[in-house]
Amino acid sequence: MELLDKTINSYLDIWLGPRDPRVKGWLLLENYTPTFIFSVLYLLIVWLGPKYMRNKQPFSCRGILVVYNLGLTLLSLYMFYELVTGVWEGGYNFFCQDTHSGGEADMKIIRVLWWYYFSKLIEFMDTFFFILRKNNHQITVLHVYHHATMLNIWWFVMNWVPCGHSYFGATLNSFIHVLMYSYYGLSAVPAMRPYLWWKKYITQGQLTQFVLTIFQTGCGVVWPCAFPQGWLYFQISYMISLIILFTNFYIQTYNKKASSRRKEYQNGSTATVNGYTNSFSSLENNVKQRKQRKD
Repeated sequence: MELLDKTINSYLDIWLGPRDPRVKGWLLLENYTPTFIFSVLYLLIVWLGPKYMRNKQPFSCRGILVVYNLGLTLLSLYMFYELVTGVWEGGYNFFCQDTHSGGEADMKIIRVLWWYYFSKLIEFMDTFFFILRKNNHQITVLHVYHHATMLNIWWFVMNWVPCGHSYFGATLNSFIHVLMYSYYGLSAVPAMRPYLWWKKYITQGQLTQFVLTIFQTGCGVVWPCAFPQGWLYFQISYMISLIILFTNFYIQTYNKKASSRRKEYQNGSTATVNGYTNSFSSLENNVKQRKQRKD
């Protein structure tokens, strides 16, 4: 394993240049192999997990889901706060910020972004809970792509550009995750579900996050600084891929549902629309049944 790690590290150093010495020896960052293995195991569980659960009863996981989502909500809130204050303390330039001019604030941001990287490993549990609860329809291409790639991307970010212009996407994403994981935590409590109205707006927030990240990353391309340009081009490409996938998800989930409900309402083919009884349809059916009984 040590020989493999040395070989991989030497190729990465040739390809990407010298690493940032400030993260040398940090947990999981020294070698790429553990992150890669975690990702492969994740994909194997995604593939084999539903097969294993096929003839088994789904697990409730209600209690642990509340604790899990509360924990990620608090972690996301902590990361958002620390990143915002770190950027303020370091006097970061919105248009382009290099990785070495922020002083002690750079180290603060590096420490927080390590937690952001590590949170991507914790978030594999999102998928595992879907499998255990047999919610396989939620394990989409978007879901697996997003979870599997983020851990790997942030391993590279942490080793080569662990602060500076890298902060922006993580800051927005941490804020969105406060909303998202608080929603999922509350939705695990059945009594709370009727009061949860913001799921649709989480997806809209994610799409807005990607557009803003492209804009801010593009600023670093137009008004360059010492931040490596290759990372900026990669981030723009990755954000575009997420916009495409999330937009497709939004259309499939919300627009088509709304269109389907409108058609059902117009055709009078359903007794319920958005959870409310269609009284006219029910009354019409009752009249028809009475006439049939008289005949």
